[in-house]
Amino acid sequence: MEWIMDPTIWAGLATLIVLEIVLGIDNLVFIAILAEKLPRHQSDKARVIGLTFALCMRICLLLLASWLVTLKTPLFSALGLSFNGRQLIMLAGGLFLLYKATTELNERLEGGSHENGKQKKTSHFWTVVAQIVVLDAVFSLDAVITAVAMVEHITVMIAAVCIAMALMILASKPLTIFVNAHPTIVILCLSFLLMIGFSLVAEGFGFVIPKGYLYAAIGFSILIEFFNQLSMFNRRRFLTRNKPLRQRTAEAILHMLRGDNEEELDSHTADLISDAGKQSAVFNQQELSMIERVLGLAQRSVSSIMTSRLDIDQINIDDDREKIIEEISLNQHTRLVVTDDNANDEPIGIINVNDLLKQMLSDEGINIRTLVKQPLIFPETVSLLVALEKFREAKTHFAFIVDEFGSTQGIVSVTDIMETIAGELPTGEEEVDARHDIQCFEDNSCLANGYIPLEELVRYIHIKLDDKRDYHTLAGLLMEKTQHIPVVGEKIMIESYTFEVVEVESHRIVKVKIYPQTIA
Repeated sequence: MEWIMDPTIWAGLATLIVLEIVLGIDNLVFIAILAEKLPRHQSDKARVIGLTFALCMRICLLLLASWLVTLKTPLFSALGLSFNGRQLIMLAGGLFLLYKATTELNERLEGGSHENGKQKKTSHFWTVVAQIVVLDAVFSLDAVITAVAMVEHITVMIAAVCIAMALMILASKPLTIFVNAHPTIVILCLSFLLMIGFSLVAEGFGFVIPKGYLYAAIGFSILIEFFNQLSMFNRRRFLTRNKPLRQRTAEAILHMLRGDNEEELDSHTADLISDAGKQSAVFNQQELSMIERVLGLAQRSVSSIMTSRLDIDQINIDDDREKIIEEISLNQHTRLVVTDDNANDEPIGIINVNDLLKQMLSDEGINIRTLVKQPLIFPETVSLLVALEKFREAKTHFAFIVDEFGSTQGIVSVTDIMETIAGELPTGEEEVDARHDIQCFEDNSCLANGYIPLEELVRYIHIKLDDKRDYHTLAGLLMEKTQHIPVVGEKIMIESYTFEVVEVESHRIVKVKIYPQTIA
């Protein structure tokens, strides 16, 4: 065992390990593609078992080194060419590799690698294992012959093969994950296998193609693919930096529903909407509008849809019978907000109009205090999604909206949230709800209520909203831009639109005309 102390032995071992790994890279590529044919819980097992059998076979080939030498002895001649055992193995392996690479490439180019959104699992476990072993035999033949030629000691050869195979087993899983996660890389790898199969066939006929040419072509292709993956990574990073995940997810879903095909979509999403050029949008406008509203529920607060306290129909708890009857006759709602002079006119609860009418028809007289019910209390920053869940849990329909100082700012109901999803719902009132009050004309101009939420306004005009804004209505936007309360006739330029104030009542912006700046 004195050869263990020889530094040249260790240098040869290290060199042989590197060569074994380099010569086995093409084997790893094919294993990654074969493993994709199995379910995920079987692919790892197939790779390990296949490479373990391949290791045993390589060791057996090393032990039969004298037999490997006979592979170079000519066996027969045909068409002016002589063939030996090594050439026949190379020819068979090359043809098999060409067949497998061509069928795999055709399957992907024809779109057959996916069915109903899932990968086809058509290969059997032991079939894949057998293919790994057979292909490793073809790919490892040169590696084994190289080991026999470089090193004299069989122990060193076996050690190099074992170490290289262990590294290949460790590298096969991350390589498989990476290759299968990038469809363009799968196509590139199959092209490599076609080129390697062609070189094996050529070598089987005695025409040796220098490996340097193959590696140069592969290296150049990998460099181009690296730039492609880098550009995709930078694109995703740009989108991540500028848009939150929820917004990007919502936009991707809306792209698919509309049938758009834009650069922001990944390859799988683009496949799903690949028929966009053959037909119109997948869903009609009403469906798209509802889905878009639903996706925005978590981003909108209750203050963006509440009815302002100034617009609330209310009665005072100390009102007499005649005053109450007058309020009921003017009011079309089923519930009224109750205030109290002792509470600085702050709402103290709500009453059901039916309960009030029943009390008025009875002989017991009117006692509003016994009818007052407490609604939910929401901070003005609560999202609509959370508010909807709170309504469901409390089994009630109304809530007061308060600011950070506890002052009531308005009210919101389940109907308001439903209108956020479905649009304005029909009621018995003739008056249009200010939150949906907008009219568009043929000259691309619009007349909108100042109380319309900005999320509703952007469905008609294309302006960019600040995600960190602390205002929710068109009036709030105009006051933020001007830093004062606009007067009638004042024009404000925002992006490519002109906003002209048409009507103001008691410092409240009631009507605003909106038109593109190109329209006079």
